[in-house]
Amino acid sequence: MAKKSEAPNLKPLDDRLVVEPSDATEKTAGGILLPDSAKQKPQQGTVIAVGPGKMLDSGTRAPLAVKVGDVVLYGKYSGSDVEVNGTEYKILRESDVLGKLAK
Repeated sequence: MAKKSEAPNLKPLDDRLVVEPSDATEKTAGGILLPDSAKQKPQQGTVIAVGPGKMLDSGTRAPLAVKVGDVVLYGKYSGSDVEVNGTEYKILRESDVLGKLAK
């Protein structure tokens, strides 16, 4: 999967995020190389676009806790997978994010 420095023309709505998943690990901790069929789907990625925030009953938008460039962790089956210009992305709700990695 090629890393791109700029976000595609994909604008998430409300409290959704567009995440570019990290590459799957190719080796185990012991150094054993894994075939493609044994690789697990990555559960972390870099946020490349964020929506404006969830609309509250008062008519204002709640700010998101993540921003573009954050590396986040998400559940294994969270979000929706989409492909734009040959690159795979995941669209998640902010509530699907389990945490963000400190830099």
